Amino acid sequence: MITLSVVVPVLNGEKYIADTLSSLCRNARRDFEFIVVNDGSTDATADIVDDFTRDLPGLTMLRNPAPVGLADARNTGLSAASGRYVTFMDADDWLAPGYLPRLVEAIDGLGCDFVRADHVQVEGRKRVIHRAPMAHRGAVLDPREAILPAGVRTMVDYPYAWAGIYRRSLRDLLHFPGSLHTAEDRPWIWRLHREAATFAVVSLAGVFYRRLVSGSLTQVGDERQLHFFDAFDLVFKDLEPEFLPKAVRNFCALLAHHLEIADRFTPALRSRFEERGAHMVRALPAELVSESVARMSVERETTLRALVPDLPPSPHVRVRRDREET
Repeated sequence: MITLSVVVPVLNGEKYIADTLSSLCRNARRDFEFIVVNDGSTDATADIVDDFTRDLPGLTMLRNPAPVGLADARNTGLSAASGRYVTFMDADDWLAPGYLPRLVEAIDGLGCDFVRADHVQVEGRKRVIHRAPMAHRGAVLDPREAILPAGVRTMVDYPYAWAGIYRRSLRDLLHFPGSLHTAEDRPWIWRLHREAATFAVVSLAGVFYRRLVSGSLTQVGDERQLHFFDAFDLVFKDLEPEFLPKAVRNFCALLAHHLEIADRFTPALRSRFEERGAHMVRALPAELVSESVARMSVERETTLRALVPDLPPSPHVRVRRDREET
């Protein structure tokens, strides 16, 4: 029987995929399977993956004739998975030796629906540990209770699907919205915390996440960035009233962040992005938006008030937490 399925979507990943698969070799067990979803690559990705077939037991490659996007590529791998647990990995990242067995040991010992872990952010030679925003470690918790409070960074502000392990029986909750080509993790993490029964956070930091990689969606300023708004439409859809203040803060902080780096957009796309942003802000409860904006840095408040000049001032005392949710 397969204990763990590792889903690795890849599109034109010849630069890093060998490093990724080499790190999986240092994590392999006979009861692990590794599902690479080749999402329409036109470079040497497929040849490199084929070369690892002998070295990495349990490796299979699924091929999409044309790219379908990260969300649906993950869904394809998820549908093919047979393990008791599943985790995800990006094709430009790598894992510390022995990380996956320790992750399985954690969820086996805790017996919960999913476990979240820390990660290491990589920029060139720089390494920084980013911790999941939960102080209570190694204990089974209610996922809904980890959404709040609204005024601080919580687990829904840590959306990385690859920073954890999940029971495959949660298949419906683990499905990504295929309509999204960016920000797909945002509605995913909200749904997981709203609907799963139990979870835990453990102090493992074995995923090495390459940041600012050329060609990644976070660096590309094309129309896919408008999916940010579609992602939050899904977050707000049927959201319980008690979670609305948190979702508004989450959205406003991320909107300000996107506007800060809007120079990557063409003038026409920037205009469309700002138009959609202003429309969505005005559709949210004004008092929650005003309170959220008042708790941002001066620079971010200025950015959002320039976007929505008629936003009323907040009656509350300011508490500034720059970049708390990005």
